[in-house]
Amino acid sequence: MSFSFAVTNGSKPLGVGDSIPIFSLKDQNAKTFNIADYIGKKVLVVYFYPRDESMVCTKEACAFRDSSDDFIQSGALIIGINDGSVASHKAFETHYKLPFILLSDPGNKVYNQFGIKNKLFMTGRKTFVIDLKGKIVYTHEAMLAGQEHAEDALKYIKQSMHKK
Repeated sequence: MSFSFAVTNGSKPLGVGDSIPIFSLKDQNAKTFNIADYIGKKVLVVYFYPRDESMVCTKEACAFRDSSDDFIQSGALIIGINDGSVASHKAFETHYKLPFILLSDPGNKVYNQFGIKNKLFMTGRKTFVIDLKGKIVYTHEAMLAGQEHAEDALKYIKQSMHKK
């Protein structure tokens, strides 16, 4: 028996050089977050993860948490996204003291706009670094190595985006 997973909306995966889609979602405090309000003001680190409280997702979120001061000092804003509810995100934030934005993406609309493919019977795990012009400058995809997402995104930002 073979399984194949395709992006449900048929869009191609976004990659380096592509502009990110403009979207608005509810954050863990039930406030509307509009990505357009941050383009041009911050380097954006947008990471998609399958599920709050799962083992790899928790390691990933905690790696972003543990590096959050370094991201902030580098002018970056961390944003985690999945289809979990606002309440689930709030509980996850509280449980692990996550100092960044978690967005609820019901129906995986934004996930699909980014063209992320499902993996291992779950939504995929992918991180995007977006520059001040709203262009993707770096991506990282590693389904079972959540901690790498934070480490590699930060390394990219420090090495590539702050050259004088």
